[in-house]
Amino acid sequence: MADRRLQVFSAVAKHGSFTRAAEHLFMTQPAVTFQIKQLEEHFNTRLLERGHGKVTLTTAGEVVLAYADRILDLSEELESRVSELTDELGGTLSIGTSTTIAAYWLPKLLERFKHKYPRVIPRVVVGNSQLTEDRVAARELDLGLIEIVAEQPAIERFTAAHDELFVICRPGHPLASKTRLTAHDLLDHAFITRDPGNAIRELAEQFFAAAGIGLDEVNICAELGSLATVKYLAAEGIGFAIASFAAIQRDIGEGRLVSVPLEPKQYTPLEVIIPKDKFRSSLITTFAEHAVAELSAMARALPGRE
Repeated sequence: MADRRLQVFSAVAKHGSFTRAAEHLFMTQPAVTFQIKQLEEHFNTRLLERGHGKVTLTTAGEVVLAYADRILDLSEELESRVSELTDELGGTLSIGTSTTIAAYWLPKLLERFKHKYPRVIPRVVVGNSQLTEDRVAARELDLGLIEIVAEQPAIERFTAAHDELFVICRPGHPLASKTRLTAHDLLDHAFITRDPGNAIRELAEQFFAAAGIGLDEVNICAELGSLATVKYLAAEGIGFAIASFAAIQRDIGEGRLVSVPLEPKQYTPLEVIIPKDKFRSSLITTFAEHAVAELSAMARALPGRE
């Protein structure tokens, strides 16, 4: 219901870029430029300074942004309040999620939610856990599903479940026959790690650090953002990797990979996070509760779990 020009202006101001705002809003850059031009014509003044690849606010732009954010928040609250009167949830829900959760947990979670609330439109943005946490803290997303313990004061977190971490490697790899693997057992072997900000990377680094091993002592052979690529290279014998139980079930079942538990055992949390200071609509609350319950149930249903 809010003026689209204000929505676009707020996005450009927060991202500092027409291009990034367009990506965030799922618009083309010319469409974003047109909306900003219309808003500046409406106020008959320049609101943004363009230059050196960065967009900054003019004095008038700072005033407009302050009111725009208030108007957009009130508009969202209005939509939610009226929707709640109908007893039928609807509207768009912006969800950020880590790559592993997006691939192995989110599909079933969304399927069950859509069966209950068909008028809800989930809009999912996939990134690593740290990026998702930052975007939820900045109130760019309604809600996030991540694999690290969120500690930012602007975030409220709910731990839904834990997923155990395993070393994965190809059958026949020297590590494949082990029953448990300590950090020191891994030092002589090539390690395929994840990208900075990825939850599994952070947990792996903590695992080595707890054993008194610095990263400079670890034989890192690749650093990858794609879990699919990590598993492919591990299956091809390039090195070993560390992955969560849910992410490797099919590969283990089909014989492409072998999994070995870590010693001591390591777990990745499955966390549902929401902005602490954002208006809490019934839709956000309902989805957060649904996500916690479904992630917990799915974790218990994994093979070998009670």
